[in-house]
Amino acid sequence: MNDSSVIPPIQERYDLRLLTTFKPNKHIPIHNWVYFKEGFARDFVKLALSWMHVKQGIILDPFVGVGTTTLVARELGLSSIGVDVSPLMILITRAKCRDYEIERLRQESTKIFGVRFSRPDLGDVPTFVKPYFNRYTLEDVIFFRKSIQDIQDDAIREFLLVALISAAMKASYVYKDGSLLRIVKKPVPPFRKFLKAKVRRMIRDLSRSNLPGPESKLFVGDARILRGIDGGSIDAIVTSPPYLNKIEYTKVYGLEYALFLPGHEPEPIRSYVGTVVKNGPLSYPELPPVANAYFDDMRSVLNEMKRVLKEGGKATIVLAGGVFPNVIVNSDILLANMAAELEFKVHAIITLNKRVATRDRIEKIGWARESAVIIERPPQPR
Repeated sequence: MNDSSVIPPIQERYDLRLLTTFKPNKHIPIHNWVYFKEGFARDFVKLALSWMHVKQGIILDPFVGVGTTTLVARELGLSSIGVDVSPLMILITRAKCRDYEIERLRQESTKIFGVRFSRPDLGDVPTFVKPYFNRYTLEDVIFFRKSIQDIQDDAIREFLLVALISAAMKASYVYKDGSLLRIVKKPVPPFRKFLKAKVRRMIRDLSRSNLPGPESKLFVGDARILRGIDGGSIDAIVTSPPYLNKIEYTKVYGLEYALFLPGHEPEPIRSYVGTVVKNGPLSYPELPPVANAYFDDMRSVLNEMKRVLKEGGKATIVLAGGVFPNVIVNSDILLANMAAELEFKVHAIITLNKRVATRDRIEKIGWARESAVIIERPPQPR
């Protein structure tokens, strides 16, 4: 083992715990168009780039989610690439990271809201969707969906579709409880007025924004095989893969797919990065099989990061420990050691948050850390 195998002591920065959540983005224009519980804050991306001393170049997020990393890159005048297995996430990110003709957006939105309402047939709406909506709200959603789908301009259509998705979910009875969808009845606003206000606010955000960076390049794809990204082309990575043994990210967005992107649902993703738990010898016999599958996939992700990063390029990866009935998996340490084995230099492990881990939701078995691991592809000897 060379010097790159040295794992530095864990730093504790609990003062930054809020930055691992999406909450700070709720009040930031464009970032707040769609709430994404699993995301991190805009200011975390800025902090990560400062930790890595990045001031220019191409930034990659191979688990781009709703585009916080790529949007920050544009705000800072940097080029960016985003990849995600979810077509829904890429749709939202594309809408947030595009350049627009503001006046055309205004004109098309005026046309949409000028169309006289006619009651749509709800026969094609999947049965499981209907209990999550007031009937009148659902009729409005389907009516506007049809009008938006008829728009020929991709940018305008997708902008308005993202507004519709966000407004529909906020005006629904859905409550996302981990990986489960629950029905919570509540008063809902008149949907036409609610959607109209949402679109106006989004257009206002764009008219006041300053995004000096070029449009982001975005792909539906697999972080384990980053097709279309040249080797040695990326200056820095800021990302957060699905957490071990947590939310089934695709299932929890089942309503959005059923209503707005039918037929485009990715395969379920839960305790591993890919779509299939592989059979075969366990790399970590002491860990549960799903943890083995997760880290097998994370090894593939790290190998791809190593391929696409420039020499001296760095990555900041946010991940959390996995909690199982008899063990807490320290994901940060395992990932750092794996990175060192792959000849990355591990610069830091920074714990940003920790949560009580329990057995059967009652018995405390310890703490699960949420950490940022900072690694570098070192220059090759000449």
